Amino acid sequence: MILTDTHTHLYEESLLTDFDAMYKRALHNRVRRFFIPNVDSSTAEKLIEICQNYEGVFGMMGLHPCSVNENYKEELNLLYQKFNDFKFVAVGEIGIDLYWDKTYYSQQVDALKTQLQWSLELNLPVAIHCRDAFDEIYQIIALPDFKNARGIFHCFTGTEEQANKVIDLGFYLGIGGVITFKNSGLAENLKNVSLEHMVLETDSPYLAPVPYRGKRNESSYLLQIAEKLADVKEVSLAEVAGVTTQNSIKIFGI
Repeated sequence: MILTDTHTHLYEESLLTDFDAMYKRALHNRVRRFFIPNVDSSTAEKLIEICQNYEGVFGMMGLHPCSVNENYKEELNLLYQKFNDFKFVAVGEIGIDLYWDKTYYSQQVDALKTQLQWSLELNLPVAIHCRDAFDEIYQIIALPDFKNARGIFHCFTGTEEQANKVIDLGFYLGIGGVITFKNSGLAENLKNVSLEHMVLETDSPYLAPVPYRGKRNESSYLLQIAEKLADVKEVSLAEVAGVTTQNSIKIFGI
């Protein structure tokens, strides 16, 4: 049985304090594949270093919407150049976040469109960050210009209707620790959504699943997320692991 963490920020400071032990704990829990999204130019080099030094770790490159500010075009130029230096498997994480700050909304929209163009140009999938911005993002990815865009709606927490809208565009749902939160409603919303459209993720060090909620998240906790999804879908843990890992292979080509 192989579990795949399709979204884990392994370069974050809180994970570097005991990185080797954390990595071994993940392997012990049968997590064998790790996909790391970038945030901005400050995280790119550490991301590449980890990918080069640890087996089963693959990198994405992109500008996180929360890092979009008045200098976003300069950042985009810096990050785009990174594709010449390293073989990334996706563009990410990209998107719109209206939870923390709406100051740079128009810039976030432009950055998202720019990076979606990258993905088409480079024939790579994307990892979409969506927080309080489903309609705004959906309107963009549904545009004819981006009809061939593909990838993952990372940390999906929406309704069944929203899930189906995303799936109809050819995207997969990234299911993380929120599914274990009692009052999130996510488990109920996914009951009628096929496992064929889902992948697993931790978003570590954030959003730790129950029973670790509120603590530092790590990739080894993907097992708890997989077990919860198996319970929700009324299938075996092995089936969840097999289907979601196969989906990740389809998405990333690796």
